[in-house]
Amino acid sequence: MLIVAAALPAAAQADDAAVQTTWRLLDYVAVDYREAVADGRIVNQLEYDEMREFTAAVTHRLAVLPEHPDRAGLVEAARAIEAAVVRRAPPAEVERSARALAERLLAAYPVPLGPPALPDLARGAALYAEQCAACHGPDGAAKVPVAAELDPPPIDFTDRARARERSVFALYQVTSQGLEETAMQSFAHLSPEDRWAVAFHAGRFAFPQALAAEGERIWRSDASVRASVPDLETLVGLTPAALAAQIGDERATAVTAFLRANPEVVAQAAGAGTLATARARLNESLAAYRGGDHDQAAELALAAYLDGFEPVEALLGARDSSLVAEVEREMGGLRAAIGRGVPVDEVSERVGRLQALFDQAETQLAPEAGSGATTFAGAFAILLREGLEALLIVVAMITFLIRAERRDLLVWVHAGWIAALAGGVATWWIASHFIAISGADRELTEGFGALLAAVVLLFVGIWMHDKAQAGAWQAYVQAKLDRALGLGSAWLLFGLAFVAVYREVFETIIFFAALGAQGQGTAMLGGAAAATVLLALIAWAMLRLGRRLPIAKFFQYSAALIAVLAVVLAGKGVAALQEAGLFGVTPLEGFPRSEILGIYPTLETIAAQLAMALLLAAGFLRARRRAAVA
Repeated sequence: MLIVAAALPAAAQADDAAVQTTWRLLDYVAVDYREAVADGRIVNQLEYDEMREFTAAVTHRLAVLPEHPDRAGLVEAARAIEAAVVRRAPPAEVERSARALAERLLAAYPVPLGPPALPDLARGAALYAEQCAACHGPDGAAKVPVAAELDPPPIDFTDRARARERSVFALYQVTSQGLEETAMQSFAHLSPEDRWAVAFHAGRFAFPQALAAEGERIWRSDASVRASVPDLETLVGLTPAALAAQIGDERATAVTAFLRANPEVVAQAAGAGTLATARARLNESLAAYRGGDHDQAAELALAAYLDGFEPVEALLGARDSSLVAEVEREMGGLRAAIGRGVPVDEVSERVGRLQALFDQAETQLAPEAGSGATTFAGAFAILLREGLEALLIVVAMITFLIRAERRDLLVWVHAGWIAALAGGVATWWIASHFIAISGADRELTEGFGALLAAVVLLFVGIWMHDKAQAGAWQAYVQAKLDRALGLGSAWLLFGLAFVAVYREVFETIIFFAALGAQGQGTAMLGGAAAATVLLALIAWAMLRLGRRLPIAKFFQYSAALIAVLAVVLAGKGVAALQEAGLFGVTPLEGFPRSEILGIYPTLETIAAQLAMALLLAAGFLRARRRAAVA
């Protein structure tokens, strides 16, 4: 059911390890060449020989990469660096050339450049103490007895001159692959998350916590500094020296200390970056519409939502769900207006309203807007909202099987929701490590999942209403129960439990991943725990009530509940598919909106809910007539 997109362009897919090794060699040359040559003279023959070897290896490795239009240019640039090393060129020239080639390499052969999630700094410190401190020292200065016995000696992480030229990504690469002909072994047996955590910890020794307070002041007060590090990928790939070229050496040192100790603030600031993408796409859409290209304008308007707003929807929804609803309504209205071919002034006015809403969103997404209280409330509301629908369906099935004295089939229901929990977590893990789930993929998954569950509930609701009629249940038990609740129905129970829970788990994980980026992990867990307790109490109350109700009443109430859920899911499913661009949008001005009830102010969603309600009404009426005849 999950629809995904490959993370890398097919034309440039290469073995990640080969590209990363080549990049690491270039990074090593950029940093260490100055140790080998000064003023045109060799000052360290061993280092110089290593530079000759590494630059020759870069040329060879580039030449055997998969075919790409830029491969020949990369090889030519590598040969130029080889020649520069042979003629003992100035270190600044070799560094510039090596850095530039490394950037071109990653542009032609993209590989993952950033951690899949925020690094766990406490975990990084523990792993460093366990795996690295013996050689590099507990303080990173490599002043331990074993260091003197190693040739070459371990890196002194406190050496700021060297650390200025080294990014966290470079440290991650060395941790992943080790260094040939040194005591530095590969730690590829650790998970990527653990390797990133260790790299962040090692990258902090030269930029101690004492500098972080000034770095925080600069970061929070200067928007241009935040723009220099718009996301986590930029943070891990940026050397302090490169940042110094933008904002000055002292400020860069302080900001580096702050950001490497608090990477979550970059993840928070990234929200504003994606809103900048949304703003740009809206302006491009308006320009295309003015130029008469309505199809391109519609595509760009959809991209403004999927590429710019959707990535921050989860975090913004936790802070101001009404603002999210307003943005979604205006986005749908803009696409509908473009589809109708309205005057340019109306499209321009709608774009202006959206830009104003994005101003409000940026205020809500600012780092200072986050707090433990808002994170707790957001986690509580998200889990309660997303879990309630699934809970109602699963508890209704469990109660039905208990009342039908078919406890042997409960295992299928439990297997369904447990598999859904595991599947949701697996989906998140796969998406974090191997593939990219776009905004459209997410909406399609939610939309089709909701519609599938709605269709199943339609039949279940009609069936339950039929059995609620006088005498119908007793006759059903006597004549058909064992046969009807056989293997086929068992798989139906499993499938309904799985679909109902999976789509909610999928949505909840996305929201919680956004909340986790705020760095308020304890508050988030507290909110989730409180919501879990409340959901458990609701489940207990429903099961208790369901067991006490007379059988006919139980079926009547269950049928009504399932009918309502089917109508709700029909609206939610169509709304998600509209957001993915699969369905058109016809706004209903002034019509109320309620996400809890799946009511959205568009003709398509209301029509889907009315159609579902009519089908249910027809099924219920047919059941009553059959009971009257009997």
